[in-house]
Amino acid sequence: MQKSKLFITSLALFAVIVSFGQLSAQTGSRRKHLDIDLLILGGTVVTMDQDRNIIGDGAIAIKDGKILGIGKAADMRGQPAKRTINAAGKVIIPGLINTHTHIPMTLFRGIADDLDLQDWLTRFIFPAEAKNVNEVFVRAGTRLGLAEMVRGGTTTYCDMYYFEDAIADETKKAGVRGVLGETVIDFPVPDNKTFSAGLEYTERFIRKWQNDPLIVPAVAPHSPYTVSQEHLLEARGLSDRTKAPLIIHLAEAKTETEFIAQKYAGQRPVEFVEKIGFFNNRTIAAHVVHANDADLDLLKKHDVGVAHCPQSNMKLAAGAAPVPAMLEKGLRVGLGTDGAASNNDLDLWEEIDTAAKLHKLITGDPKVLSAPEAFAMATIGGARALHMEKEIGSIESGKRADIVIVDMDSLHQTPMYNVYSHLVYTTKAADVRTVVINGRIIMLNRRLLTLDENGIKRDASAYRTKIIQSLSK
Repeated sequence: MQKSKLFITSLALFAVIVSFGQLSAQTGSRRKHLDIDLLILGGTVVTMDQDRNIIGDGAIAIKDGKILGIGKAADMRGQPAKRTINAAGKVIIPGLINTHTHIPMTLFRGIADDLDLQDWLTRFIFPAEAKNVNEVFVRAGTRLGLAEMVRGGTTTYCDMYYFEDAIADETKKAGVRGVLGETVIDFPVPDNKTFSAGLEYTERFIRKWQNDPLIVPAVAPHSPYTVSQEHLLEARGLSDRTKAPLIIHLAEAKTETEFIAQKYAGQRPVEFVEKIGFFNNRTIAAHVVHANDADLDLLKKHDVGVAHCPQSNMKLAAGAAPVPAMLEKGLRVGLGTDGAASNNDLDLWEEIDTAAKLHKLITGDPKVLSAPEAFAMATIGGARALHMEKEIGSIESGKRADIVIVDMDSLHQTPMYNVYSHLVYTTKAADVRTVVINGRIIMLNRRLLTLDENGIKRDASAYRTKIIQSLSK
C-alpha cells in the first residue's frame, strides 16, 4: 500500500495515541491500564474520517458501545481487555449503511421480475402483500433480511414497511442498528386500513422506540403518488412533533413524474413536495432518479438525504439518479439496496461496485465516482444521508462502535495494491469475517451469534408455497 497523505503521520499518530491517553495516562515509563471492553488489534484500519486516514497495523479500543480510541497496534498490545480480536492481515472498516430497504420483502424475492415499476407493483407486489403480510410474516422476513445484511457487513439499515414495531423488535433482538419507518399510505394495507389509523400507529411506534440505542423510529409516507397532499403534510407534522426522521420514495420513475405533472399543473415530484412544505431537515428521500438541476438545488436547500439504489433502479428500468451532480452540489447521498423483491438481494457490496461503474457508463467519464467516493457513499455518506454522521459512518473516537473486519486473503483479493480499489471493485459479502455493532460482536469468523440461521431459512422457506398459492387465486 503506497505511503501517502492517506496514512496518518507520526505527529498525527501521536495525537491519536494521546486520545487513548484520556484513559491511558503515562506515569514515568509505565502506562496505566485502559478500561476496554473490546480491543481489535492488527489489520489496516480504513477510518473514513474527514482526512480519510488509513492506519496500517492499527488498533481500536471499544468501551460501552463506543470507540474509545484508535492508533497503532504496537502501542496497545499488552493492554488488558475483556475481549481481543486479532485482525492481522485483514481490513477494518466502518459498518456499511444501507439507506433504503423493505426488509420483510425478502420473502417475496423472485416472485415477479423483468417488469416496469407500476406493473410490478400493481399486478404482483400489492396483491401479494394484501394476501400474505401479517406480523408473523414480517418477523420471519425481517430475521431473514437481518441475517443476510449482517453476513455482508451491513450494520445500519433504513427501512420502510408495515408492522414496523415488529421489525424494530426483531432488529433490536439481533443487535442491529435501524432507522425504521412505518409506512403510511392512502389505501388499506396489512396493518392499518386507513391513513389516520396508520398515523396513530406510527406515533405510538415512535414514542415507544425513541431514545433506544439501536432503533431510530420514523414516519414514512409512501410517495407523492400514493399519499395525498393533505396526508403528506400530516406525516410531516408528526415528524415535526416527535423530531423523528421523515422517509419517502421520491422521483423514482417516469410514470410518477407524469402523474404528478398531470395532477399538479405540470409540477415535478421534487418541486411539488417542496412547494407544499413537505421537506424538513430530517427528510430521507429514496431513489430521486428523475430530478433535474433545479430539483437538486431544492434538495440541497432543505438538506435532504438521498438513498441511491442503482441495482433496483436498473432492474425496473427506472433510470439512473444524477449522483455525480448530487455529490458536486454537496448533497447527502448514501447507497441502498431497496427491497429484495426488486433487487433481489440486500448485498451492499454489489451496490458499491454498481454505483461506481454505472455512473462512469452514463457520463462516459471513467474518472466519475472514484473508488474512494463510492466507498464513502456506503459508510460516512450513508450516515450523512440518514442525518447520523455524528454517531456512525466512520471509525473515530466517541462514535458508535459499528465495525466490520474484511478478509483480504482470498484468491480474488490477491495481490492488493490499493485498499479502496479492493473494497469497491473486488470485495464480496462472503469476504466479511466479523461484525461489531454498538460494541457487541454480532458475527465472529462468519458465525452469526444473535440469529439462528437454520431456523431463519426453515421459516422463510415455509412461506414459498403459501405465497405461490395466494397469487394463483
